[in-house]
Amino acid sequence: MLFKKYLAIAPGIILTFVLYTLSQGLNNIIGIELLGYDKSPISTAMIAILMGIVLGNIFQMREGFLLGIDFTQKYILKLGIICLGIQLKPFEFLKFGSIAIPLIIVCIISVLIVVKLLIKKLKISTRMAYLISIGSTVCGTTAIMATAPVIKANKSEVAYAIANITVFGIISMLIYPYFANIYFNGDPLFVGLFLGTAIHETSQVAAAGLIYDQQFNSPETLNIATITKLIRNTFLVIMIPLFAYLYNRNTTKNKNYSILNIFPYFVLGFIAMIVFRNTGDQIFLSESLGQIWKDTVSNIKDSAKIFLSMAMAAIGLSTNLKDIKVMGYKPFIVGFIAMITVGLVSIITMQLFTNLY
Repeated sequence: MLFKKYLAIAPGIILTFVLYTLSQGLNNIIGIELLGYDKSPISTAMIAILMGIVLGNIFQMREGFLLGIDFTQKYILKLGIICLGIQLKPFEFLKFGSIAIPLIIVCIISVLIVVKLLIKKLKISTRMAYLISIGSTVCGTTAIMATAPVIKANKSEVAYAIANITVFGIISMLIYPYFANIYFNGDPLFVGLFLGTAIHETSQVAAAGLIYDQQFNSPETLNIATITKLIRNTFLVIMIPLFAYLYNRNTTKNKNYSILNIFPYFVLGFIAMIVFRNTGDQIFLSESLGQIWKDTVSNIKDSAKIFLSMAMAAIGLSTNLKDIKVMGYKPFIVGFIAMITVGLVSIITMQLFTNLY
């Protein structure tokens, strides 16, 4: 019986893996061969969802694929999010944490307030607003994908929010390095903090930091931007349960509602992976074991990217463009204002901190 169940979901899972493989190959061709980067600044997951959307809207998915596609969205997605925890090294964050953490908190709160005001004016769905908010303030596509299941967002809302974050993330990735250099007079600390807080995706932050490094010869800026972004990513652990509670509290009629009923327990796996990483870093210090540990960490990081890209492909395959069209342009207005807000708040907050200290 169990074998039949696995057999039923296999075609859909294999299809998403094939799309991931194609996306990775296309990503390497565009980012490395054509653009000349050592590491592509383009997200494989972004290409995967675009390919999925194209195929899903050209061809009608057969029943034999739908079960596996649905399984990938629900479970392989969560497995990928858990594996993401392996890349976080909180002990490295202490150097910049005293500045970065307050800055990130202010940015998150500011965007949440602005989006809350906008949804009343523009009348977009609460689920869409939450997805755009967490995508803009925490870690882009990953945050959207992690939040969607706990607020019961539908596939079209997820795809729209991801498209929203992708468009404005790419715009900021290309513009902000040059703007930050002018505005902050080339100060690597402030430029790095700005890039790490104002750009959505981790890959986009890394690309912006790399652009800055190559244009203005500042590897320190790339390091600060990356560390700031990884600190920002850890807020996923707080924001997902918070959004889950706020959304379900407002939609349930049960006065005895508890966060335990909707708590996304895969977040605990994410935290456990962070602990696992840092414990391993402390234990495996010898050269022989150290290399094995580094390989293990690298393999888990690669697995996270594969699982998340497969989930993105699955979302794309099950997305109907007609449903997105029905949503209209208003969520994109929210996304644009969220991008501007997080950038302005980042600048203003850093100026305040500079004046205080």
